[in-house]
Amino acid sequence: MNELFGVAGKVVVITGATGVLGSVMVRHFVAEGAEVVILGRNMEKAQALADEVNARSGRPEQGGVAHGGEALAVRCDVVDRQSVEESCRITMERYGRVDVLINGAGGNQPGATVPPDKTIFDLDIEAMRGVVDLNLFGTVIPTMVYARAMVGRADSGSGAGQERLGQAAGAGKKGQGSIINIASESALRPLTRVAGYGAAKAAVVNFTKYLCGELALKFGEGLRVNAIAPGFFLTEQNRALLTNPDGSLTPRAEAIIAHTPFGRFGEPEELLGTLQWLASDASRFVSGTLTVVDGGFDAFSI
Repeated sequence: MNELFGVAGKVVVITGATGVLGSVMVRHFVAEGAEVVILGRNMEKAQALADEVNARSGRPEQGGVAHGGEALAVRCDVVDRQSVEESCRITMERYGRVDVLINGAGGNQPGATVPPDKTIFDLDIEAMRGVVDLNLFGTVIPTMVYARAMVGRADSGSGAGQERLGQAAGAGKKGQGSIINIASESALRPLTRVAGYGAAKAAVVNFTKYLCGELALKFGEGLRVNAIAPGFFLTEQNRALLTNPDGSLTPRAEAIIAHTPFGRFGEPEELLGTLQWLASDASRFVSGTLTVVDGGFDAFSI
């Protein structure tokens, strides 16, 4: 059973890896023996996280490069294709393959929300574009780049390890890998205020289902893509909305808890079981699905 759900030795790439949820994912997969590539815009934070988990793993870095149950920090802006391509080049140069991509980058902007004292006519279109760009295209671009590596179409270039020549698209159908997109509860039901974020995450779910058929039909059953919709977890992005300066819950947070059968927010670690399942061979016949991890919020009515 442990082997079925095991991820030891797998190369796991995580975008948005330095956030509250992403950093928990990094720590977990390193502890499980995976080679984890931490992608983030802030290299200082990414390297600090890598140093932390590498020290904890008891397997120190060799020559400054983490491998085998450790973490490698790589700077990456998920909405900049050139930046994503460079991160993939570094990953392939070091490990030679990508087994799992977790698209965890995302976020919201105040201008893309409609608070009680505003109307839809006050929506900041540029802010909404930014939210869609980060959440949707910040998923599409890394998927295009890293899925290409999964199907064997690698970057070409000069230097050792930079040429990863593989099959042409559609030839041989030998793709292998699992793509896990982090969606949101707001993709399932239109929550008040979060106009831009909900729309963008709904698009991520649709893209996930589309990509399931696109990849499997053209590159074989070894390529899977699924999504997870976390419910309400306290993160840096939503903390000001859900908690007061003294740490007490805001009225909105109290309403959320009242609508959640479990009566609480989720803990980041409670996403890990679903992630482990989707990253492992235990889910090898699972693709195009959305798994909701929300303490019953979506299922609950009155």
